[in-house]
Amino acid sequence: MSPPGKEGMKSATHSASVFVGFVAMCAAVMLGHSLLRMKPLHGFEFLSVLFLAVLTSRMKVKLPGVTGDMSMNLPFLLIAVVQLSLVEALLIALASTVAQCFPKAGGKPKAVQMLFNVSVVAVAVGLGGLIFHHKLPLRIAWSSDSLLLVMAAATVFLVQTMPVATIISLTEGGRILRIWSSIFQLSFPYYVLSAGVTSIVTTVSRHVDWQIPLLVLPAMYAVYRSYQLYFRQAAPMASVFAMAKSAGAGN
Repeated sequence: MSPPGKEGMKSATHSASVFVGFVAMCAAVMLGHSLLRMKPLHGFEFLSVLFLAVLTSRMKVKLPGVTGDMSMNLPFLLIAVVQLSLVEALLIALASTVAQCFPKAGGKPKAVQMLFNVSVVAVAVGLGGLIFHHKLPLRIAWSSDSLLLVMAAATVFLVQTMPVATIISLTEGGRILRIWSSIFQLSFPYYVLSAGVTSIVTTVSRHVDWQIPLLVLPAMYAVYRSYQLYFRQAAPMASVFAMAKSAGAGN
């Protein structure tokens, strides 16, 4: 398989730009919708979740074999979806994603990359919030909070990972489903863990005050360190797999 020519590269770049613009437009619509339905902020609860989400967004690990990383702020995004208003959840998602985009070694993030990442998270969190609070698409009386949380978390997972797989396919080549499958295998257990943590926090918060999310921070740091060690061991295998795939593509 030969590499794409100049025309193919131009087409891929144009398609990627159009896709980024579309995702950004969806995020703007979601933010506008949340502002129209804005409710009073939850004060200290909002500020505490915002602080924890921004702090844990800097705890990020590189996904081996895939262009992208994963930060430990997801439980706090889901907590915001479940316990706070839509606009508060979006503000937390936007702030923590901006913080996540800055490289650890310093320097400035790419504007287009930041726009895409912020937009994807905003749409994912916004749809998750709409599903949980408005019971979309269920709209039935017997839908429990546990079921709604599972649906909201699944929505956040799909809406976060599918656009990432798409943009990688448009900019670097490769089949979208194959790229998404790699992302799924690496990140799905983390989403399940985050949904479980959110369920526990939500249940305990009914009997304890809002400070309970603070107890999640040590747990997420432990998860962060575990993922660092695991991906550090998995990285050489991913490199070997990528080299083998490239060698096969060249035949």
